[in-house]
Amino acid sequence: MERELGYRTVQSTGRGSFIMSLPKKWAQEVGIEKGSQIALKIMEDMSLVLIPRRMEEKRNEKSEISKEYFIKVNQRSDAKSVCRRLTSLYETGAELIHLSFEDIENRKEIKKAVTDLSRNLLLGTEIVEETAEEMSLQVLINHPELPIEKAISRMANLSISAHKDSIIALHNLEQAKLSYIYQRRLDVERLNLYVVRQLKYGIEHNLFGEWGFETSKEFLGYRLVANDIRNIAGNSHNIAKNIETLRRLIDDKLLFLRDSLDEEIYTQIDSFNSSTQQLFKESLESLFKRDYVQADKILSRLESFLVLENDLITLLLNKKIDPNLLSIYRLVLDNTRTIVEYSKEIAEVALNRTVENVSVKS
Repeated sequence: MERELGYRTVQSTGRGSFIMSLPKKWAQEVGIEKGSQIALKIMEDMSLVLIPRRMEEKRNEKSEISKEYFIKVNQRSDAKSVCRRLTSLYETGAELIHLSFEDIENRKEIKKAVTDLSRNLLLGTEIVEETAEEMSLQVLINHPELPIEKAISRMANLSISAHKDSIIALHNLEQAKLSYIYQRRLDVERLNLYVVRQLKYGIEHNLFGEWGFETSKEFLGYRLVANDIRNIAGNSHNIAKNIETLRRLIDDKLLFLRDSLDEEIYTQIDSFNSSTQQLFKESLESLFKRDYVQADKILSRLESFLVLENDLITLLLNKKIDPNLLSIYRLVLDNTRTIVEYSKEIAEVALNRTVENVSVKS
């Protein structure tokens, strides 16, 4: 419950420091004595919050306790459901998760799924204890070790690399590149979960200033950006799956392509993709550099990409292409179009985080 404590007069010492007395009744209530320490936090509106150290330590103790969770795995549980719960707990900031298993038939299957999840997707998570009936997972990574912008930048590089490989694999329906695409998609998923976890932690602990943000509202923008990048990798994964299926049908002689790859179409697709990838990189650059002008220029160029896409679609329709190849071409074009759309969204996030700074009256 809020209480009004009136106003206090700020005084100046001889060395230019400012001092102010604390309300005596409040100091007594919270246990402040001579030599006590008080934490100072500047809020978004530049107001100042005073928190006695003893009170902050109690909050932290309570917070640490609340980050330990327990999952009971019984006959009704399945591996996917248990993994979904673990993933959600990881994203929301859990630091220690205990699983207890009843004597069920699929216990080995669920434990293997949990182990694979921990190794492949939950960055910084280790199985610290395991018996026949229990497993304990602990998140060991510290928050400052991998900054959010660095994690998102790494996600972007991996996603674009996966997209490039999907275009290369398209050239000769080459399967050698597919395993790289699948691995990069997995790496992007792992980093995305980490970014979500970090953003939630930053919001809870009001760390926007320490992490280089001007307001906590910017966390939401970065959450949208991470999701867009994740989707690019997911789309590349879908293209790879289609190429893999088509290649398998051809190798098993269950499918015979009427035509081989059209070099003109491939060259046009490759050129279009190079342009969209550059647009995507520039949009991220405008976000990280807080460059309003660059973001605005990116948005003004979007119409030209729609023209390029329509030209490619017209080219596809005018060529007599094997339907099986045509379906993959269209999938590649769809993925490329989404990269343009995501570039637009990222540029808009860049505008939103900088528009107030460039619109202040001089």
